[in-house]
Amino acid sequence: MDKDITSFLLNLLQTKGSDLQYGNENVTQLEHALQCAELTEKNNCSKEIITAALLHDIGHLLYDGKDPVHKGKDGHHENLGADYLSKYFGEEVTLPIRAHVDSKRYLSAVEDGYYDLLSEASKISLVVQGGPFTTEEAEEFITKPFMREAVELRKFDDLAKELNKITPSIEHFQHYVEASLRQQTITSKIKRGFNIPPFINYIKKVLINFLVLTCYHIVFSIHSRYAFYLLQPI
Repeated sequence: MDKDITSFLLNLLQTKGSDLQYGNENVTQLEHALQCAELTEKNNCSKEIITAALLHDIGHLLYDGKDPVHKGKDGHHENLGADYLSKYFGEEVTLPIRAHVDSKRYLSAVEDGYYDLLSEASKISLVVQGGPFTTEEAEEFITKPFMREAVELRKFDDLAKELNKITPSIEHFQHYVEASLRQQTITSKIKRGFNIPPFINYIKKVLINFLVLTCYHIVFSIHSRYAFYLLQPI
């Protein structure tokens, strides 16, 4: 399953992502994802953040129809992507993805000059996404788990729009995705308890029954011998 989902996600980026424009920017979804992942890697981010950087806009590729952003509507791609990925990754990956849009709203509210550095397309989408946070919203947002990582991811996100930039191939980042996925899978199995296949479960029941019958036979034999000796004449 780990290999299957990794292959599916990377193939989705390579095929659909290479043909889909990133919002109203001058790069494709694939180019944007690779640039973002490369920036996190160069800045020595964790494997989970590198994975989040590569997959943070996967929600744009999961719509059945056209991306609502091209109609000036907020399709909440961050939630669509995070919900899907949460079946395979832990919160270290999914929470920064879920919050990368709100991180733009946060930075627009608290960091001087941030809004002015946004591209025109990003300024337009910010309006659709709710605009800058209020002071209270910003204070509440940054205290939540993994929000500082989400803000860091957002800054790389804003830079990953360079036309014709040469980046590593998508295969270069595959091991980060697999490592993040594998770690989450192991952790979740420990939390849930290992899922024993039906055949193994059947063998376990047979062995338990055998041990019970063996113990019963031993006890019965000891009891019979003890009774036999009690009945012997003195």
